Amino acid sequence: MKRTSREIRTANRYRVLRQAIADSPVSRPRLAAATGLSTATVATLVGELTDLGMLVDAGFEDSGGGRPRGLVGINPGGGTLIGVDVAETYVHAEVFDLAWTVLARAERTLHPADSAPDQVVRAIAQAVRAVAGHRAAAGRRVLGVGVSVPGVVDREAGVLVFAGNWGWRDVPLLRLLAEHLPHRLFLVNPLHACLAAELWSGAARGRDDAVVVNLGTGVGAGLALGGELHRGASGSAGEWGHTTLVLDGRLCHCGRHGCVETYVGAPGIVQNLRELSPLSPLLHPDDQTETIAALAQACREGDPVAVKAMRETASYLGAAVADLVNLLDPEIVVLSGWVARRLGPPLLHQVRQSVARHALRRPAGRAEIMLSPIAANPVSLGAASFALEGALGPGGGARRG
Repeated sequence: MKRTSREIRTANRYRVLRQAIADSPVSRPRLAAATGLSTATVATLVGELTDLGMLVDAGFEDSGGGRPRGLVGINPGGGTLIGVDVAETYVHAEVFDLAWTVLARAERTLHPADSAPDQVVRAIAQAVRAVAGHRAAAGRRVLGVGVSVPGVVDREAGVLVFAGNWGWRDVPLLRLLAEHLPHRLFLVNPLHACLAAELWSGAARGRDDAVVVNLGTGVGAGLALGGELHRGASGSAGEWGHTTLVLDGRLCHCGRHGCVETYVGAPGIVQNLRELSPLSPLLHPDDQTETIAALAQACREGDPVAVKAMRETASYLGAAVADLVNLLDPEIVVLSGWVARRLGPPLLHQVRQSVARHALRRPAGRAEIMLSPIAANPVSLGAASFALEGALGPGGGARRG
């Protein structure tokens, strides 16, 4: 019970701070109404967050004839949060103030030969040190670092349980990082990070039931059910990319055949194009990013092969999204990730058509499907939000010293 009480208190702190960031400046009664907490609880939590330097007094508002209500606002200088997006080909880090303003960015390229755990850890540490030491962030305390890595993660243990594209199993990633960094460290996967970003400041804000489809080298789906992030019994909910789309289809790196990822992840899209036109000039050997960019540009120009490849990809993606719509009945499905950003509106338009063909009419009629509106890196933003949640707790995270 004691542990549960601490968790509830941490969750309530997080809820109040999140609402204060969204509505700053805001009165305590409005915070209570928005969070569903009592005014007494909100007053106590605001006091705690003020003592932590995260909130500050922000003047008064007219209460309609009574005593003016005191306002509180976010203190941007109350600390910084670092979010790290680790993908198969890069490490991207961003440092945010408490108003979610990006203060600095850093990126490191990962080559296929650089995929050993110690090499990836060094790249992450270099990127974190670069943003933490940037002149815009220098002198501000780092409240935490959220690290998003592809694969199945054990958040509590700080272990990357399985990363198929790297062939990693049971890598104690946070312990390895703590040997290089002095900050509190928190582990998350990109599915949960993208979902958190959309719930904080994206298309899913204010929605209780949402799906955020992350399209990159791998694919997956972050799930919000009843207003809460759904992690599942083992913490691996959302591995939709490894559900079967085509019986006895393409071999997936997970060892199975016909997974969604093999048709709508970046390598799968490249394969769609290659099967349509093996000698297409749009194909850039060993560079999936350039191939996806070339495909997007050619599609905008009306190239028939590119248009056909886009249509085929959208057909696969729409059928797979339709399964999510039928199963979860979400209010909104958000297409996120670098592949979705590159392919943009043409992909969205055709996915909507495909979902309408494959999903049941009632849930399909309720589910809005759209591209992520977040201009910044949503994975970094989401990872930083998990670091903020962790920083509000009594402990947790890995820390050196």
